[in-house]
Amino acid sequence: MSTVAETSITLTPEHDARPGATVRSRLQDALPKLVLAPSFAATVVFVYGFILWTIYLSFTNSKTFPSYAITGPRAYQRLWRWTFESDPPSSWYTSITNMGIFGFLYISICLALGLFLAILLDQKIRGEGMLRPIYLYPMALSFIVTGVAWKWFLDPGLGLEQTLHQWGWTSFHFDWIKNKDFVIYTVVIAGVWQASGFIMAMFLAGLRGIDGEILKAAQIDGATTFQLYRRIVIPLLRPIFLSALIVLAHLAIKSYDLVVALTSGGPGGSAWLPSNFMYEYTFKRNEMAVGSASAVIMLMTITAIIVPYLYSELREKPR
Repeated sequence: MSTVAETSITLTPEHDARPGATVRSRLQDALPKLVLAPSFAATVVFVYGFILWTIYLSFTNSKTFPSYAITGPRAYQRLWRWTFESDPPSSWYTSITNMGIFGFLYISICLALGLFLAILLDQKIRGEGMLRPIYLYPMALSFIVTGVAWKWFLDPGLGLEQTLHQWGWTSFHFDWIKNKDFVIYTVVIAGVWQASGFIMAMFLAGLRGIDGEILKAAQIDGATTFQLYRRIVIPLLRPIFLSALIVLAHLAIKSYDLVVALTSGGPGGSAWLPSNFMYEYTFKRNEMAVGSASAVIMLMTITAIIVPYLYSELREKPR
């Protein structure tokens, strides 16, 4: 009886020991890092570096030029007094009040209108391919262009009111853009017109990603169209809602150019948002510390919105 010894032979690729090949492989490994290094360095310096610089200035007594001596939270104390102890209301109080009005209406209307348009387009209507670019086109415009266009449209002596007067409807009046009590609502109108199409596209992509078998099963079980959307479709769109909320909140808080182009700040600064307050006090009223403090408050507001969202997303992924 013969025993055959089986030997397993492991073949390993031969490594090129030539110096040129070693240098080439190292360069290939380092190439992505070299390409990303300039943009990473620019981001660290010009984004996070200047964020830290702004925070530092908010604790100084900087006026026209930066001051390097830390004087404590005096700028924040001034903003606190202007918020709760100022009579008549200060420009900072007006700014944060307008931010509440604009942010709430802008976000809620964009979400509702975007979802409504997405549901309509999801019905496979004729001409959908032409309607989608029409709804998305405003988002391609800058806030400056949007503000100027709506300024012309809402100007009582030039736009909608003047046109209707020429057509014979002389009793029609729409002077919100010149009324300090209603001017902030014109900013809401222009902002909703620009952003609702983009939110519609987000919701439409979410609707197209829902499994049709789930909807068919619900219809077989007798679910009405309203129940279908209320109990199945809209809950499945929760990630889209959160993403849209983050985008809209970010746009609302940093809206500066839209207010300037549309209302020039409004009568007596009645349309100011915190971004307009920050620019005015930093670069025009020579109160750099106060402007930096308002910028830090804006940053903390955005952080308070984004961080819980990121935490929830990162916590759900491991599951």
